[in-house]
Amino acid sequence: MKKTLLTIATMALILTGCKHKAELGSGIDLDNLDTTASPVDDFYQYACGGWMKNHPLDAEHSRYGSFDALAENLQEQLRSIIDSVSANKNEAGSIADKIATLYNIGMDSVKLQEQGAEPLKPYLEEINNVKTRDDVWAEILKMHRRGNHVLFGVFGEADKDDARQCIAWAYQSGLGLGDRDYYLLAEGNNKNVRAGYVDLMTKEFAMAGYDQMSGIKADKLAKMVMDFETLLAKSQNTRLENRDPQATFHRYTIDEAAKFAKNIDWKGYFEAMNIMDGMKTFNIAQPKYFAEVNRVLATTDIETLKAYFAWHEINSAASYLSEDFVNAHFDFYGKLLSGREVNRPRWKRVTSTVDGALGEALGQLYVAKYFPAEAKQRMEVLVGNLMEALGQRIDQATWMTEPTKKNAHEKLSTILVKIGYPNKWRDYSGLEIKNDSYYANVVRSNEFDMAYMFSKINKPVDRDEWQMTPQTVNAYYNPTTNEICFPAGILQPPFFNMNADEAANYGAIGVVIGHELTHGFDAQGRQYDKDGNLNDWWTAEDAANFDRNKQVLIASFDSCIALDDPEFGLIHGNGQLTLGENIADNGGLHVSYLAMMNAMDRGQLNKEKMDGFTPYQRFFLAYAAVWASNIRPQAALQLTQMDVHSLGRNRVNVALPHIVEFHSAWTVQPQHGMWLDPDKRVELW
Repeated sequence: MKKTLLTIATMALILTGCKHKAELGSGIDLDNLDTTASPVDDFYQYACGGWMKNHPLDAEHSRYGSFDALAENLQEQLRSIIDSVSANKNEAGSIADKIATLYNIGMDSVKLQEQGAEPLKPYLEEINNVKTRDDVWAEILKMHRRGNHVLFGVFGEADKDDARQCIAWAYQSGLGLGDRDYYLLAEGNNKNVRAGYVDLMTKEFAMAGYDQMSGIKADKLAKMVMDFETLLAKSQNTRLENRDPQATFHRYTIDEAAKFAKNIDWKGYFEAMNIMDGMKTFNIAQPKYFAEVNRVLATTDIETLKAYFAWHEINSAASYLSEDFVNAHFDFYGKLLSGREVNRPRWKRVTSTVDGALGEALGQLYVAKYFPAEAKQRMEVLVGNLMEALGQRIDQATWMTEPTKKNAHEKLSTILVKIGYPNKWRDYSGLEIKNDSYYANVVRSNEFDMAYMFSKINKPVDRDEWQMTPQTVNAYYNPTTNEICFPAGILQPPFFNMNADEAANYGAIGVVIGHELTHGFDAQGRQYDKDGNLNDWWTAEDAANFDRNKQVLIASFDSCIALDDPEFGLIHGNGQLTLGENIADNGGLHVSYLAMMNAMDRGQLNKEKMDGFTPYQRFFLAYAAVWASNIRPQAALQLTQMDVHSLGRNRVNVALPHIVEFHSAWTVQPQHGMWLDPDKRVELW
């Protein structure tokens, strides 16, 4: 570890000498500010009001923020790459040929209109031919191979007791609305969502011709599916329950699982997916739900199961068929659920499909064209500085005893850091892309991905594998591999600016780095040890202190307003659901600010005012700019109900009052709106 720190420190000295400080800008876009607002009363409005005014929501978006703006720019870059690839005469079966063929068939609106529902028909006929319980099970296997997780899903994840090994996880799935709460809760927009969902099913059953095929009217089919999915929803875990890693691991042998749920042919399933070899045990994440699946497989009438299967086939295909399907799908999932007014242009939708099917292949081309080597080097310096600062914060934690601090340092020292792009690229030679239909190619891609995922089960975990493509505008921490990852896509302004003084970079990408590091020690991450195993490495006293301190954040975000709308009413945040992300924001701010101060002591950033702001103020302005956004009420409702992240405004105005350095930087006083009494501020990382 000492050798690594020496290397990072040396690189920092080299890099800071590459460009004279006077050439670097402040990193603060003054047009983003609303100087009519007071930073001590509403910092979000002050720091982001100009950006929000200059970026009003267009009809295409339900939310548009800094993340979205960067993602839009990245799509333009991917389009440029795809256009360049498509302009050449490519060797049949080559990566370039696959990219071009998939893109061109997705863009061929004439062919899509001519084909109508035909690409879907073979799958619906297959479902309609189901006659017996054995046929039902055979159909589940076929749909799962296509990535259509009716009733449940099986995925490869780390063993909780030996994170070096990948085992099978059986997980609740199979709801067209994505989450149980849409079926069961009355508040917000949920009643309208349920009614709209039934309307969508009625339309698309008829458009696909399944009503004629089955001899059951479309509206009755829709009601059958809605009633069945509502039944499933009642037995599913909530999102909050699924965030407890201890409560979602239940080890079974195949024999034990057969006794527990005899109507699920576990052995037959694993044999069909070619994952029996080496199979000793697997995880049933939600036994209560699988008990219900076991029951419905024996008791639900076959016509209802067929309608349910047919709907999930139609719903998974709709975005890749003719315009009537695309429009009906968008009217519900785009307009009603999120408030968008118009669908994205076809080229954006097709680019996303190519990105999903050939992500690392496209990523390899993206990195070669758009990601400079010096950006990766500078990020390595920042990450090293942030890890050093987190170590200091651990040492300074007054609520934690020495034994737990020692374990925390061990975990920190073993975090695997991934920046930019993977060292080895995925092989797509087995993926077949043909000029038959857009949906057929999507199905083949799904089958290819499912086979790839299944191939990892009962084998050692590949720690070199990436969970995001290089062109992703995001970052992650994975507790089972104890790794942080920052793809090339996010290493651009406003997150990372090669031409900005480091104060802004510490406030933006620095907090993102600190955020991901802190995930290793949040309410979930702290339950995993340095090797990625679910293992309690805390003293009872420290665990109790952590749980007491986290309640402060829960209360803050429970009381904050997520939406105050005439149609939908007053909606508060969900402090429990968003706890992990709020802890990570809090830790990211503390850790990155300390790293900035360390860098300042080493002479690595400008201590003077730039554009009228001190480096301490630039830090917080840059942080806020990351969360600048406009959002529709429907999207705010959807995210508050479903997302583990707080809304952007609250990630600024609720998070910053907990940071003592924020009060100092802006001279916040007790009479100001951004003030929070010291005894109400959270004390964690």
